[in-house]
Amino acid sequence: MDIKRSDESGDLRLSEVIGALSHALDMTEGQPPGHCLRCCWIGMHIGAEMALSGTERADLYYTLLLKDAGCSSNAARLWELYGGDDRLIKEDFKRIDSQSILQLGRFVLNHAAPSAALRERFHRVLNLVRHGNDLATELVATRCERGADIALQLGFSAAVADGIRSLDEHWNGQGRPRGLIGEAIPLQARIALIAQVIDVFHLSGGPDAALAEVRGRAGQWFDPALTAALERVSRQPGFWMGLADAGIPQRVADLEPAESVMLVDEDRLDGIAAAFGQVVDAKSPYTYGHSARVARFAEAIASRFELPPARRRWLRRGALLHDIGKLGVSNGVLDKPGALDANEWEQMRAHARYTEEILARIGLFGELAKVAGAHHERLDGKGYPHGLMAEEISLETRIITTADIFDAITAERPYRGAIPVPEALRIMRSQIGNALDGCCLDALESVLPALDLA
Repeated sequence: MDIKRSDESGDLRLSEVIGALSHALDMTEGQPPGHCLRCCWIGMHIGAEMALSGTERADLYYTLLLKDAGCSSNAARLWELYGGDDRLIKEDFKRIDSQSILQLGRFVLNHAAPSAALRERFHRVLNLVRHGNDLATELVATRCERGADIALQLGFSAAVADGIRSLDEHWNGQGRPRGLIGEAIPLQARIALIAQVIDVFHLSGGPDAALAEVRGRAGQWFDPALTAALERVSRQPGFWMGLADAGIPQRVADLEPAESVMLVDEDRLDGIAAAFGQVVDAKSPYTYGHSARVARFAEAIASRFELPPARRRWLRRGALLHDIGKLGVSNGVLDKPGALDANEWEQMRAHARYTEEILARIGLFGELAKVAGAHHERLDGKGYPHGLMAEEISLETRIITTADIFDAITAERPYRGAIPVPEALRIMRSQIGNALDGCCLDALESVLPALDLA
C-alpha cells in the first residue's frame, strides 16, 4: 500500500514521507521491504505497554523509522574488509548473536571473500580475527554517528539522534560503539534493538522463533523489563497479524503520537531530499557529493529553459534523489575497479527501477518518481529501465540525464581518474541525439562559467 495523503485536506505527514523512504534503507541493510515499518509497529506497541509519555513516544517513533539512516556509510568499508556483498553481510549479521564467539567465527568464515582463492580468503579471515573488535567498533560508530547526524539534519530532537547513535549498545555493556550499560542506554535505543531482532527472526521463523531469540538474550542484549513487556504485547490480539498486513504503512502512520505530528512543507521536502541524497552518496567513496552536484547542474540547466522557480525547485529534488535506487546495489558492483560482467551489469541497471519504485511510494512524488527513475533512458530507445523513445522522455529527465553524465565523467571513478571538463564536453557532444539532448548540453555549456568548477 502506498501512502498518498494523510487526511482529506491533502496535507502530508512527515512520518509518511520518512516511512516510505525507509524502503531504501531496508534495501541497504539487506532486509525485506517494510523492515523499518515493522520495527516501528513492534516498538510502538512495546512503548505503549511501558506507558511512555507523549514526548518519549514521539522520540521512539522517529528513532524506529530512522534507525538505519546511517546504514549506507559503512557499506564500502564492509566490502573492502570482507570482499563480499555488503547487503548479504548485513542481512546475515542481524541473524547472529555477536557476543557468541562460535556464531561470530562461523559468520566470518562464511562471509570472508566467499568466491575468492584460498590465499585471499585466509588473509581476510586473519585480518578480521586479529582486528575484529576494533573493526566492528569502527563500522558501528560510522553507521550510528552518520544516522544521528541525518536525524538532526532533518530537524528531529537530540533524543532521536541519541537513540539512533545507541542502537547497537547492549544491556550488559558489551555492545558498541560506546559500551553503555543498562539504563545508560537511551530507552528508545533499547526498544529499537529488540524490535529489530523480533522482526528479523519473526520473518524467518514466526512468533515462537522471535520470542525464543529475545528470551535467550534477555539480560545480555536486552533490558529484562522490555523483554517482559514484549511477552505481554505478544499476547495482544492482532499484534503478530499486524506485521503481515499489507496495510502496515497506514497502520504505522496511525501510530504516530498526535501531539508530535509534523506536516511537510516545501522547505522540509527540500531538506528530506538533501538528506537522503547524502545517504545515497555515502554508500561509495566515488559518489561523495554526486547527488548535490547533479542537483546544482540540473537547476542551472533548467534556468536556461525558463522553467518557473517552483518547477526548478521540484526538479532539484528529483536530481537529489535520482540515484536513491543505488542503495539496493552491492558495493562490489558500485566500486568494482574493472568492467562489470553481465550479472553485475544487470544489478547496476536495476538501480533506476529501484529509484522509481522507492519514490512512487509517496503519492506526492508520483511524477517525480518517473522523471528521476528515467535518468538512464536514451533518446534512441536503448536506455533503461523502460527503453523509452525520445518523445516519451520529459525535458526534466533530459536535464537530469545531462547533469548526471557530466558529473559522472568529470568525477573520479574506481576504474579511472577524473576527466577534464573540455574533454568531457567533447565526449558528451558525440552522444547528442543518441543519449543526450543537444539543447540541454548547450544549456550546460552556457552555465559552466558561472558554476566556477575550478
